[in-house]
Amino acid sequence: MAKLERYQQRRGLVAIDGAMALIFILLIVQIWLLGATLEAFLAGHAGAVLPAAICSGLVFLLGCVALDLFVTRVDQESRKP
Repeated sequence: MAKLERYQQRRGLVAIDGAMALIFILLIVQIWLLGATLEAFLAGHAGAVLPAAICSGLVFLLGCVALDLFVTRVDQESRKP
């Protein structure tokens, strides 16, 4: 029985590590998007600011929030007795 609990806990930790890696990648994409948008805005291309802000918001909402909810659920399931 203890072996099964360890396996479930290990499985949860692997899932959380994978989700954290994806969150890190999404964070890098958002930083790149912010830099590219700022560069375009300072070059006088103000039309690129709104679409980039929308894309950044979607990456945050759909990616990071969904992965955060996933990590919370997996963590709760792996801690069940």
